Amino acid sequence: RHCTGNLCCVIAVMKQSTSNIPPYHIRPSISLWASAFGGEMKSIAAKYSGSQLLQKKYKEFERSVRVEEIDGLKLVKRLAENMEEMFRKKAEAMKVGVLVLLSLLTCFFLSFPQYEYFNAVLINEQDEDGNSVELGGEFILQPNDHFNNLSVNLSLSVVQVPTNMYNKDSAIVNGVYWSEALNKVFVDNFERDPSLIWQYFGSAKGFFRQYPGIKWTPDEHGVIAFDCRNRKWYIQAATSPKDVVILVDVSGSMKGLRLTIAKQTVSSILDTLGDDDFFNIIAYNEELRYVEPCLNGTLVQADVTNKDHFREHLDKLFAKGIGMLDRALTEAFELLSDFNQTGRGSVCSQAIMLVTDGAVDTYDAVFAKYNWPDRKVRIFPYLIGRESAFADNLKWMACANKGYFTQISTLADVQENVMEYLHVLSRPKVIDQEHDVVWTEAYIDSTVSNLEDNQGPVLMTTVAMPVFSTKNETKNKGILLGVVGTDVPVSELLKTIPKYKLGIHGYAFAITNNGYILTHPDLRPLYEEGKKRRKPNYSSVDLSEVEWEDKDDELRNAMVNRKTGIFSMEVKKTVDKGKRVLVLHNDYYYTDIKGTPFSLGVALSRGHGKYFFRGSVTVEEGLHDLEHPDVALADEWTYCNTDEHPEHRYLSQIEAIKLYLSGEQPHLKCDKELIQEVLFDAVVTAPIEAYWTSLALNKSENSDKGVEIAYLGTRTGLSRINLFVVPDQLSNQDFLTAEDKEGVFNADHFPLWYKRAAEQVPGTFIYSLPFNTGSENKSVVLASTAIQLLDERKSPIAAAVGIQMKLEFFQRKFWTASRQDINCYLIDNNGFILVAEDSSLTSVFFGEAEGAVMSKLLTMGSFKSLPIYLTIYLSVIQAQRDGRTMLVPCDTEYPAFISERTIKETTGNIGCDDCNKSFVIQQIPSSNLFMVVVDNKCTCRDFGPITMDPIEIICMNVLLNLAAHNESLKCERLKLQKHRRRPDTCHPFHPEVPQKILLLITSIISPGLCFSKLFMQLAQEH
Repeated sequence: RHCTGNLCCVIAVMKQSTSNIPPYHIRPSISLWASAFGGEMKSIAAKYSGSQLLQKKYKEFERSVRVEEIDGLKLVKRLAENMEEMFRKKAEAMKVGVLVLLSLLTCFFLSFPQYEYFNAVLINEQDEDGNSVELGGEFILQPNDHFNNLSVNLSLSVVQVPTNMYNKDSAIVNGVYWSEALNKVFVDNFERDPSLIWQYFGSAKGFFRQYPGIKWTPDEHGVIAFDCRNRKWYIQAATSPKDVVILVDVSGSMKGLRLTIAKQTVSSILDTLGDDDFFNIIAYNEELRYVEPCLNGTLVQADVTNKDHFREHLDKLFAKGIGMLDRALTEAFELLSDFNQTGRGSVCSQAIMLVTDGAVDTYDAVFAKYNWPDRKVRIFPYLIGRESAFADNLKWMACANKGYFTQISTLADVQENVMEYLHVLSRPKVIDQEHDVVWTEAYIDSTVSNLEDNQGPVLMTTVAMPVFSTKNETKNKGILLGVVGTDVPVSELLKTIPKYKLGIHGYAFAITNNGYILTHPDLRPLYEEGKKRRKPNYSSVDLSEVEWEDKDDELRNAMVNRKTGIFSMEVKKTVDKGKRVLVLHNDYYYTDIKGTPFSLGVALSRGHGKYFFRGSVTVEEGLHDLEHPDVALADEWTYCNTDEHPEHRYLSQIEAIKLYLSGEQPHLKCDKELIQEVLFDAVVTAPIEAYWTSLALNKSENSDKGVEIAYLGTRTGLSRINLFVVPDQLSNQDFLTAEDKEGVFNADHFPLWYKRAAEQVPGTFIYSLPFNTGSENKSVVLASTAIQLLDERKSPIAAAVGIQMKLEFFQRKFWTASRQDINCYLIDNNGFILVAEDSSLTSVFFGEAEGAVMSKLLTMGSFKSLPIYLTIYLSVIQAQRDGRTMLVPCDTEYPAFISERTIKETTGNIGCDDCNKSFVIQQIPSSNLFMVVVDNKCTCRDFGPITMDPIEIICMNVLLNLAAHNESLKCERLKLQKHRRRPDTCHPFHPEVPQKILLLITSIISPGLCFSKLFMQLAQEH
């Protein structure tokens, strides 16, 4: 009776008075317990974080600040203009290279090709005598953090030649010599725009000039499979979009090696198709068989997933019977015609790829019916094997249908010969003299092999442009010389986005004409067994996979159509490694980025996310407080552009701000508005440094070192940190460091503790255990709270503050007695256990420990389930595929749970088989925590645990191939084609060039193509 308000006494009273009494009979004691614990923890968190002081300081400036509602449409248009300018600069750098190459066409050929160049594989290699090997030589390489810490040479480029080509072939040497002038262009481009990364020229002859110079290393077999001509940027720049039907001969004569070569040929053709192309594969003998039966009579988009699916089916082909090519050609022509009329394909170039070991006829009747006289479908025959008995018929088909004939005798011949058709398809674009600029989807830098390295650019897009002969004597022949390209890191796009203008939960994102993501904060690594790995097809992640609440694709389709507008919806965003969920109502604003195939969107969350405020302090005041040693600015935010000029590259952001405000560097470009606001935040938050210092120096405070860190962050990316213990004594060494990606200001998101605090009731703290990979991270608890500028609903969040404390310290404040007949838990608003008598349950989801109670809480509405649906890629083993690991797309449900805010206290009784299980749940005041007291005498074994394990909705059934229904689901998925916008340009053929002249040019360029009766006829006529 003498210890009212003391937590220890509350528990002692409970222990003395509640023996053998169900938990709901001790509700008053539990309420006292919860209130006492909540009050003590709030007092500790507020005291050491300085939250009340900071709130007071912002209040003092309340009358001098101006609150503004963010105009989302105006904001997205301005950001689109900034991105357009950035993209334009990248394209201009590439165009310089094209112009230089065109100006040197008269110097193309060397009479005696003895020119030496730096071969990417041979540089710095020595022979047995210690001498540099031919095409090698000393090549200085130095690590450069701008290029992911790879060793590069910023003065020179290198040349890579495919393994199956001769390094000193005269065509290669001539091309390398001609393109040597690009060295200076690349260096100058990089000097003007240091944000550039890889610049390169991919030659139609196969060599690849890359800047900066870097050493290439073959695989364990001594092979480098890279060929620039089958890279997406090369194909997009060189050719127009196309619809392709591949006919594969599977008659009996194709048995053995021929069928193996044929399959590899088809696979190589698939490599040359991109996201703007459509295709299907038909195998034929006396019967026609679609390689994927469910896609009978249609074409599918040539994205990575579809192409990989078809490759799997190629292995199922076997040879037998007689080849009936006339039926196959008829099917292909009708398929192309019907699909073209739907308007769903490329509606541009059309081609039939014929992979066979011969043809007994020229099938003039089929071509006359379906393709002549317009010849809009090109025929590309690939003769498999060394025999040439039926070669003339295939050559005739190619010549009579604007195509190209090639013979493939061995597997080594496949890749080089498949490439030839691209030159034919590029001719209309070349003759049109159209230097179309193309942009690719996001993809992973292939030079970065270690995907667990977080440094440097990883995701990127490429801008590319074709180079073609402009000499008068070849101008009308359509000779493609190659493609110039440069990479643009996605991180460069993020620099154009002022995160402080988007609010705590706001973000910007961009998509392509196909609806695929270029950049989005949810385009992130997947985690498998604690290890990070990338999605296999990052270039074809659709917006609907991350903005999945847009069930009808309204937002996606409007952006694909390059419209400008507004869209709203409620969303569920996962945070904290996907274990927690935030429910937000977002307004989306979108517009197109002119000069590119991209559209830009901005998402702003309603409430505090729609408001921004401006403060004002003098420059002298702001700089004085900004330069305090405990101040840091967001590493990935752009306060000043220090990349643009060499003299600024090594400045910190604070140094750059100081230099900018001095007025001594007119070329230093900075965000004036952001700097003004960060100076304001520096002044307002400055007093907290002295406050924290006084606490740290007071020996009577925090004597047991329970509180380890105090921290704050503001809307401008400014942060302050104070340690109450020496660094070596910190329980969690990663918190607030670069290793803790979710815990710091990032290019596209605020810290996790900041985001969660913003959604908590003002004046209350949010407590959590960090979900990091190491076991030591269970040993701390974070407590954070948001600082509002005003006391009204429309108030923006000015800052967030918090503390890190030892878990043992936190538990000791809660846990001073235990009982034999009850289990007591402390859980957070997402259902994770912070305190339990069984310490092994720390950070475990409550439903796994008390499945019956969690089930009842869900039924009663105290907690609700908010599942997240995503398409992920799982590594699985299929026995029928010889144990080979495959990545398979799966629709997956991720369970997530959240408490109902309005429920303060609830009791429950669960009827089990042989007993009743009672419990009480009590909210801890001023927090996101709940105390749950459960009767442990009734085990209630008929209730299983409720877990957060992901549930694979489709893929596991599909993988097991258990039923035809599952196959139909898979088939529907393949057929599904979301709305897309075709590229703006199309060059299927050039009408000004007479057909006969085009055929003659083709025969001259490749003498083996047409020495049939057609060639003789054309030669006589000309």
